[in-house]
Amino acid sequence: MPADPPRLTRPEGPRPGVGIVHLGLGAFFRAHGALYVAEAMRASGGDWGIVGVSLVRPDQRDRLAPQGFAYTALELGPAGETAQVVDVVEDVLVAPEDPEAVLARMADAGVRIVSLTVTEKGYCHDPATGRLSSAHPDIVHDLAHPEAPRSAPGFLVRALDRRRRAGFAPFTVLTCDNLPDNGALVRGVVTELAGLVDAGLADWIAAAGAFPSTMVDRIVPATKPEDIERVAGLTGRLDLSPVLHEPFRQWVIEDRFAGGARPDLGAVGVQLVAEVRPFELMKLRMLNGTHSSLAYLGYLAGHETIADTVADPVFAGFCRHLWRAEIVPTLEPPEGEDLGRYAEALFARYANPAIRHRTWQIAMDGSQKLPQRLLGTLADNRAAGRPSPGLTLAVAAWMRYVGGIDERGQPIDVRDPMAARLKALSDSAPGPAGKVAALLSVREIFPAALSDDADFRAALVDACALLAECGARGAVGTVAA
Repeated sequence: MPADPPRLTRPEGPRPGVGIVHLGLGAFFRAHGALYVAEAMRASGGDWGIVGVSLVRPDQRDRLAPQGFAYTALELGPAGETAQVVDVVEDVLVAPEDPEAVLARMADAGVRIVSLTVTEKGYCHDPATGRLSSAHPDIVHDLAHPEAPRSAPGFLVRALDRRRRAGFAPFTVLTCDNLPDNGALVRGVVTELAGLVDAGLADWIAAAGAFPSTMVDRIVPATKPEDIERVAGLTGRLDLSPVLHEPFRQWVIEDRFAGGARPDLGAVGVQLVAEVRPFELMKLRMLNGTHSSLAYLGYLAGHETIADTVADPVFAGFCRHLWRAEIVPTLEPPEGEDLGRYAEALFARYANPAIRHRTWQIAMDGSQKLPQRLLGTLADNRAAGRPSPGLTLAVAAWMRYVGGIDERGQPIDVRDPMAARLKALSDSAPGPAGKVAALLSVREIFPAALSDDADFRAALVDACALLAECGARGAVGTVAA
């Protein structure tokens, strides 16, 4: 890298008009949605420039502004790294500094989409019910200070109210956060908050608004200081806010936009569909389910990353067995999807050595992940009379993992909201049968229909005993053989 490389600047040329406001302009959207939008404009034109909004801090604006809001996207491929300059962001606003500027931009008639990546917490809802949490401090503030909202729902409601009063059509609300039925969830939160402001506004949003559900997928590692140096060395330009990403990407969107207004996303690989839910289930079971299975068993076997794990031929065979024999049979292929090809694409992602997904990191919060990622598939297989030795072994590996001691007798740093309770239950019960009985009693994780299934309980005891006798790699080998 040159001693003092020049700062990255926006490429010269005409600029599109702004058509999208994005709330929560973090690394993921800049490495995913923004790239699709830029490519769609190159393919088919249109005024779809993006104004980003930081809802909390000015950091992103302060890094991007000296670069004209351009940034580098670095693809981490198994054969090397490829950089491109992305210049689709036209401006970044900082909401706490000037909420009026944010509302004015969202209410502008030229803006036809407001997209979001604000994480699950940003929707100010109760995860158990999906309803608006009206006691949330930000919602209390937004109701009391209508012209200076803090929350994403608050900005959406107040901007939509301005558009209604001005006689403009509503914008499409396009959430890009990883939440089941995310569009329906945001629609409910927004209309509920609007009802607390003005019943007529809530009715207008419910009748005219568009909240398509989406599914997003791309690994975007956090950018570290050494990555900034690496990008500068590769490109010869200093970029203080580059993004890193894997080659794979997927964006599935229900094709329901207000007035049909959207970039030509289908031209650049976005899957525009009638219903996203089948794609969510495919991803949850095929990607997340195998990820967790490989994480627990791979960690116990001494593998640091998912790439290390599937480089072991025993684990590679195990992963493919899970897809072929235990997961794919529970799924109906979503429209346009080939589940076999999807599995091979997932395996290529897992094997990419440039993406260092640590097994220990994926193993975090298992008490929250197991029901959706593994137990639903297990229950469907049991109902259909199909054996699930691999998924059962993965649950047994989780049980061993939360016991807090690995195969070499070393402590495991278990990160889980229920870690202390799970360890206490494991410690209180001797032998595989005792530990299985103790952990299956946790109703927040295991539904009665599964934990009371005598055949499943017996298979789980056998899997735990196999892990204790043969170790994780040896146990995996018996399934993958």
